[in-house]
Amino acid sequence: MLILDPSIWAGLITLIILEIVLGIDNLIFIAILVEKLPEKKRDQARFIGLFFALLMRIGLLLIVSWLTSLTSPIIKNSYLSLSSRDLILLFGGIFLLIKSITELNERIENNQKENNKNNEHYSSFWAVVIQIIILDAIFSLDAIITAVGIVTNLLIMICSITIAMSLMLLASKTLTKFINLHQTIVVLCLSFLIMIGLSLIAESLGFHIQKGYLYAAVGFSIIIEILNQVARRNFIKNQSNKPLRQRVAEAIIRIMLKETPENTNKIYKNSSSKSLKNFKKEEKYMINSILTLASRSIRSIMTTRGNISWVNSDRPTKEIYSQLLDTPHSLFPVCKGTLDEVIGIVRAKELLVALDKKIDVASFASKSPAIIVPETLDPIKLLGVLKKSKGSCIIVTNEFGVVQGLITPLDVLEAIAGEFPDADETPDIITEKNNSWLVKGSTDIHYLQQLLETSNLSKKEGYTSLAGFLIEEKGRLPFKGEIIIIKPFKFNIIEVNEYRINLVRITKI
Repeated sequence: MLILDPSIWAGLITLIILEIVLGIDNLIFIAILVEKLPEKKRDQARFIGLFFALLMRIGLLLIVSWLTSLTSPIIKNSYLSLSSRDLILLFGGIFLLIKSITELNERIENNQKENNKNNEHYSSFWAVVIQIIILDAIFSLDAIITAVGIVTNLLIMICSITIAMSLMLLASKTLTKFINLHQTIVVLCLSFLIMIGLSLIAESLGFHIQKGYLYAAVGFSIIIEILNQVARRNFIKNQSNKPLRQRVAEAIIRIMLKETPENTNKIYKNSSSKSLKNFKKEEKYMINSILTLASRSIRSIMTTRGNISWVNSDRPTKEIYSQLLDTPHSLFPVCKGTLDEVIGIVRAKELLVALDKKIDVASFASKSPAIIVPETLDPIKLLGVLKKSKGSCIIVTNEFGVVQGLITPLDVLEAIAGEFPDADETPDIITEKNNSWLVKGSTDIHYLQQLLETSNLSKKEGYTSLAGFLIEEKGRLPFKGEIIIIKPFKFNIIEVNEYRINLVRITKI
């Protein structure tokens, strides 16, 4: 019995594998053609196309004797000799070459028409099916000749082709979706079809090209494309870890620079870049800061409690007068005894005039009561509150009414454009040589990340400064001289007191 003959099974399995391999190029072309149809008709076109391919191959098998006569020359002269089979391969190769180049040109030039439910530019259903049938005829001839050369039993040949086509039909929808979702793979497939078309033309003219060379080239290209897809997936995964607003900001910067994501950072490090001359680093920072402002907490924008210059109404008039002259601020909170007992907000020059007139400080300050907001306020809503303050400052408190800081219009500007140190302040960040920076512990973590061009200093709820980040990283207050390594940076604690980190040297490893 045939079913018990091991050689029959070996021939069947071998032929199935070969038929699938030989049918891959046909399947790829079908996947590209059916994309031109409305989505609801694509499955039908795939089924009809592969069904006709099956019928055509079975029909050709039944007339094997006729196939053998196709090798007899019908055009013969001193220059070339062409048989019926050669003519079929020649015209098929030309058709495949023209169609593939046309499709490839559309992809490269991006001239494809939008496909939507009401789009009148869809291709005709039967026009696509006819193209599939023509290609089936070309590829079927190659598959049948292969089958005849390997197996002599007609039943085995029909079974192998039927099984192979059934497997291809099952895989066609998944393959079509995958190909059309990855445009680089579509270009790769079309390039492969151009190569097949050239090989058909060459073979029809008597120049035989081993299929092994073609499939080896395709296999190598597929491996490269797999690595490309893995790299792209990893890039997308890495981008998804960043806040949405930061990703939008980076995308806008890349559009303005007309650069790829991988090259964006290189541009800012290359002072000779043409893009850099037209688009400064400060502008990059400002765009990013504006788009990420809403995602920040006002704690990262405000002047913290420890840095607030305030007037104690209980102090003698002479001391208050000297304080106003010695401190380069135009606005002062006036408090009674402690910072948490805010009476009002005054302008320095107006309070100096009031002191000259012997007016009581507390009475004068009470005429300009402070605007108080919670530390949980959204930064966008904060802008509206600042407008109502008419150039004054806003006091920020926690849920228990304890003052946490204050915000002026200048603080918001610094959050967008960077630091503007007062006359009595040193910059938060001092750039040193050899990729090194001397940074205050109170420096805003968002500002620092922008300067260092990194996203490794991830922001969490509970801290907004470099000191907060380092304490969170260690789980305790670091000691002086301690080194914390968070690649690609090394953090050397330069100055620390009993309660906080004052100064850190950051070095890029």
